[in-house]
Amino acid sequence: MFLNASRLSTNLIVTALVTVLVFVLPLLDRRICAKLGVNLQHGLSSNPNADALLKVRRLILLCVFVVYLLAFLYLVFFSRSASEEYQVHIDPFADLQNAIDADYGLFDFLVAIFKEGVQQAFSHIRVVKFEDITQVYMNIMLYVPMGYLLPYVFEYFRARSRVRPVLACLVISFITENMQLIFRRGLYDMDDLLANTLGGLIGQTLYIWVGYVVTHPDWRRKLFTSRRWKRIAEKSVLYPFTRDIELSRATLLGTDEEAVFDFYVTKLGFRPRRQLTEEASFGTDFLLELGKSQVEIRCSNRPDELPTQYLSIAARDLVKIRERLIRHDVDPGPFQQDPYTGQRCLRLEGPDGVVVSILEAL
Repeated sequence: MFLNASRLSTNLIVTALVTVLVFVLPLLDRRICAKLGVNLQHGLSSNPNADALLKVRRLILLCVFVVYLLAFLYLVFFSRSASEEYQVHIDPFADLQNAIDADYGLFDFLVAIFKEGVQQAFSHIRVVKFEDITQVYMNIMLYVPMGYLLPYVFEYFRARSRVRPVLACLVISFITENMQLIFRRGLYDMDDLLANTLGGLIGQTLYIWVGYVVTHPDWRRKLFTSRRWKRIAEKSVLYPFTRDIELSRATLLGTDEEAVFDFYVTKLGFRPRRQLTEEASFGTDFLLELGKSQVEIRCSNRPDELPTQYLSIAARDLVKIRERLIRHDVDPGPFQQDPYTGQRCLRLEGPDGVVVSILEAL
């Protein structure tokens, strides 16, 4: 048996590997991408092959995650021999209680720190089962890479990096404990579930503090702007309802009804929700829908000159969108950079001088 979760040597090896993963991976990632001219913040890249290189990067990160999963499965399942009986341990913190012998409880220990000093207070605590402590430590460390790599590799977890990774670790730990019970590879242990979740929480915190900070050099500016906005917004009317509010409808002015229908419906794929024809407007008003977003276009057949109008859409995978636009005889030109967010975007001109911007969604 090469590795055993209860051995000190295994704990040291896992600790070293986790440390390298947390601190070395983002540094290498940032330096290699900077050398290749690849922008990691969804902005314009100086390398014309940046999209292909980003796909290679995602594949490499996915391979790192798969290697971790294989090591995880080995330590959790295949390094253990099957037991003859089903074992369930639901008494929380029992491992630590059995491993440590103390002269008094936690409250008295805290009082002793202030009265006797830290060194004297710890003299009342003795380790009697070191292997139980290493077992708890291993259960924590095994899930640190899980909480770290989930937001690093997968955009779904990166979008809510303060919540989703640790919840995923809780679910995975629960499934793992049940699988160990079913196949009798170890035991169903409540302490393991708590330690695994704590490891996932540490991992996602390290991603925010290390992984994100290293790969996003402008994090300070974004954090300052966000905190400043939050201080102001908390006193506003709509801030408590932020998660329930989204932009539903934008209104544009138009003149040529056929050109409007051909561009927005035929080429871009908006769904005609409703149209109104009123004598007062001398034309037809369209209500178009794409997903949860609606665009109202008020067409007037009067030849009045219209001002330049703008319609911005957020979407993923701009490369495929650009390819489909070109196939439908709509030339968006090269990728551009949005001046507000620094993200890549496509710009195309619609009827009546409308500039449609498709921004790359984070």
